[in-house]
Amino acid sequence: MSNHFATHRPLLMSTNWMITADHPLAVQAGAAVLESGGNAVDAAITANLVMTIVRPHMCGIGGDLFMLIHMAAKGTFDALNASGRAPAGATLEAYQGLGYQSVPETGIHTCTVPGAIAGWQAALEKHGSLGLDTLLARAIPYARDGFPVYPDLVNALKERQAILQVAGAAGEAFLPGGAIPRVGQLMVQPKLAQSYQTLMEKGPDAFYHGPLGEALIAHSEAIGGFFSEADLARHTVEWEAPITSDYRGYTLATQPPNSQGIALLMQANMLATHDLAAMAVDSAELIHLMVEAKKLAFVHRDACVCDPATHPVPVAKMLSRSQARDCVNLIDPDRVAKGYEARDFTRGGDDTIYLTVVDADGNAVVLIQSLYEAFGSCVMVPATGMVLHNRGRGFTLDASHPNVLAPNKRPYHTLAPAMILKDDRPVILLGTPGADGQTQTNIQVAMDLIDFKADPQQANEAPRWRSNPDGSLMMENRFPERTIAALKAKGHDVQVMEGYAEIMGSSQVIMIDQKSGVLKAGADPRRQAYAIGK
Repeated sequence: MSNHFATHRPLLMSTNWMITADHPLAVQAGAAVLESGGNAVDAAITANLVMTIVRPHMCGIGGDLFMLIHMAAKGTFDALNASGRAPAGATLEAYQGLGYQSVPETGIHTCTVPGAIAGWQAALEKHGSLGLDTLLARAIPYARDGFPVYPDLVNALKERQAILQVAGAAGEAFLPGGAIPRVGQLMVQPKLAQSYQTLMEKGPDAFYHGPLGEALIAHSEAIGGFFSEADLARHTVEWEAPITSDYRGYTLATQPPNSQGIALLMQANMLATHDLAAMAVDSAELIHLMVEAKKLAFVHRDACVCDPATHPVPVAKMLSRSQARDCVNLIDPDRVAKGYEARDFTRGGDDTIYLTVVDADGNAVVLIQSLYEAFGSCVMVPATGMVLHNRGRGFTLDASHPNVLAPNKRPYHTLAPAMILKDDRPVILLGTPGADGQTQTNIQVAMDLIDFKADPQQANEAPRWRSNPDGSLMMENRFPERTIAALKAKGHDVQVMEGYAEIMGSSQVIMIDQKSGVLKAGADPRRQAYAIGK
């Protein structure tokens, strides 16, 4: 067990405020806001805005946003859904007429209305202390003057090079002179800087009712897309109550559908029927149970999760204890199940950013924002530097499924923020990028923290597994050989990965000691997550 929780990075602790984020420049910008008196919402959005520039392959103003926000003085706990809807012209018949069997990976037909800009504004209006213009001012220099290109970005550019080279404006912006920039070279995005300046001056209406949106519509029309002025004008965000489930005296909270967050709670409900702490943390017994519980949760997730405004999602039934018991009774402790059919809606989508913040007043925020896959649709609006996400990939074109593409409908969404409370007060903020891996990583981190008493850095660095729709089980090579062999003997198709595999996510945790006020943070070294506290 001691080797399982060995760490390369130290545990970070503070008593005033704490922030974690997926890039060092972003976490520094958020920390500067906290240091100057801004609150957790201000800091979270500032860090996000910086990452829209310095993580251009993962997030941006052309993407979607979800947040969980707990305000200490008010005692309120809100879930913000700022995901966008399909254009009115995006009918199933239109896609079938274009010859599509599934929503394409790239191009204008994989785009839904970007929701992030409206989400930032809504969060600031309801819970922030600073204006969007003030926060944009902290981000603009990284677009105007540039930031140093880093290895992860180079790898993403290599992955998408062939598509970007023929993608027009996106290729011109990210492959200057037709070449992949070298590590340390400054990446400058002047058109994006100008768009942010326009947002500073005119607010979100510059996109949903103004020139930035007009540029999107003009480009969409030029390349055969479906966007219209009405699509942007009708976009709204939704404030909802988080969905929750009890786990060993704690309240696990996440985003309601159309987010996949319910799968996290379903896994926790099944695992609560077992004494996990009685098992070895790196044992085949525990991993087998967790993987099989994940498979069962995903079967129900994939069958039911969609936009609840267009089709009811049976949340209460999915989270019932009887459902959990019925599912657990299907698990054979000695053999992998082969009969669970999982729809593979998430063929990629690991390109996402996450962050967590606690401020000096005890306000707590988790935020997740994304373009979905690397550089999203790979469509950039030439006049504005906005890269559009490919979140339409969350839809199916199966007319019999609740998640079928339809006009003005939100797709199934992988983005799933999480927070854990005790006595109605936040005690653990956690989450990760990783598409299908998000709830899998979150359940492993949560169990390490709650059942095995790991600290935040230990939980973030612990060896990790990820179960895939094709039945394979990816495992980092830091698991004991005996564990891998035992899982293979149970029938798992184990794929051994490197020790800190990027595909396993970029998890982050802040723990709040409600008695002492001490904040403890951990950040995943698998990507570029860091924490700063005071």
